Amino acid sequence: MKNKKLQRPTLSEGESNTSKWRAEWEAKTHNTETQAILAEDAHYFLSQAVSSPCLSVLAKAEGAYIEDTNGRRYLDFHGNNVHHIGYGHPKLKKAIAEQMDTLPFAPRRFASESALALAKKLVEISPGDLSKVLFTTGGSDAIEVALKIARAATGRHKTISFWDAFHGAGFGAASIGGEQLFRSHVIGPLLSGTEHVAPFACYRCPYGYPDLNGEAQLEICKTTCANFVRYVLEKEGDVAAVIAEPARAVPYLPPPGYWETVRQACNDNGTLLIFDEIPTGLGKTGKMFACEHDAVVPDILVLGKALGGGILPIAAVLAKAELDVGGEFAFGHYTHEKNPVTAKAALTTIEIIEQEGLVENAAKLGKYMLEQLNLLKAEHSTIGDVRGRGLLIGVELVLDRVEKTPANDLAEDVLYRCLGKGLSFKITMGNVLTLTPPLMIRKAQIDLSLSIINESLREAENIFGLTD
Repeated sequence: MKNKKLQRPTLSEGESNTSKWRAEWEAKTHNTETQAILAEDAHYFLSQAVSSPCLSVLAKAEGAYIEDTNGRRYLDFHGNNVHHIGYGHPKLKKAIAEQMDTLPFAPRRFASESALALAKKLVEISPGDLSKVLFTTGGSDAIEVALKIARAATGRHKTISFWDAFHGAGFGAASIGGEQLFRSHVIGPLLSGTEHVAPFACYRCPYGYPDLNGEAQLEICKTTCANFVRYVLEKEGDVAAVIAEPARAVPYLPPPGYWETVRQACNDNGTLLIFDEIPTGLGKTGKMFACEHDAVVPDILVLGKALGGGILPIAAVLAKAELDVGGEFAFGHYTHEKNPVTAKAALTTIEIIEQEGLVENAAKLGKYMLEQLNLLKAEHSTIGDVRGRGLLIGVELVLDRVEKTPANDLAEDVLYRCLGKGLSFKITMGNVLTLTPPLMIRKAQIDLSLSIINESLREAENIFGLTD
């Protein structure tokens, strides 16, 4: 019998790094210098799924573009969701340099004006009454701080989270995460009490309901996905927190009324609601925070990724004042928790987002991009679904629209064809082209990306014999 611990986990994040399409693309793309650096990279770094072997070697990142050592330039519609303001924003680089000259570091026992200014700004822009803040150096750490706060405030340790969710790579974050890639097989026992339920996913409803629209959908399913959260809360009886992405990064959007139902269920059962806005916050969905679309305020909100402007790592935990219950303990106390340089980077990033109208740009161009992708859907039978909000967009490829058979190989082929034409994005769940442009993107760049996707999809469909 095969040792189950050695079985390859399901790849839910990113493309396959060892596919024939990757090999063919590399053979056509990489020069001798790039090949040598990639070989050395593989030699020195521990290997892990998704990120190794590396795709290529970057030499430059500016605005909406990245450039590799082959001299190839790519419009970056991935960016790990850190590049909201574009790479290397001159105002951000200047602010970081000035802060380094003024105060490059503050030992954790001391306050710094830039960290305080950032805390004030986050409280100012956050939804509802989130008025207390802690900083960490990364999103995974911030998630674990949120879990500690929830435990301390409620006297409970259990959580409810969602299958297929990603909340970070630490043991606590991986325990509440729902991706097999990060939580199963060789890493051993995870935290106890981390219950999981099926997420909202109307196109592929895990509860078996058909994919309909609006009131027709809700009339049939009665928001079963949300009501099941209440069911588990009531059966467990002692859950500290429900933790989730308000808009799933796959992406999937919640059906109308979903978060309102879950919020009420949490209130009724003495459970906190934690929103992970690490990929979706600071304007990605066309509002400053994704949860604002549903008019639901969490008890704790977590930010990261884009908060450092694509240059420095910083994350934040925002909580309601009544959750300030750990004064005798240490939830974080990280060495760089109030680092004046990273704090200045985050504060400047928020200022740039506001001053340049990037949230509004995401809403406007995201709507346009969705409209254009739906027009492409009418031309391509392999596009089963187009979904998203703002500049968080997914194009799901299928072999058959009725059966919704995932077109994983087609998606891989399309990805590398797009890379060959200068467009970078990532694949999620094996067959979803996940497009997350920076918020400073322009219409001409959106049009270019649509042309590349259309042409690449047409070419791949011909190869696979999937043309109408």
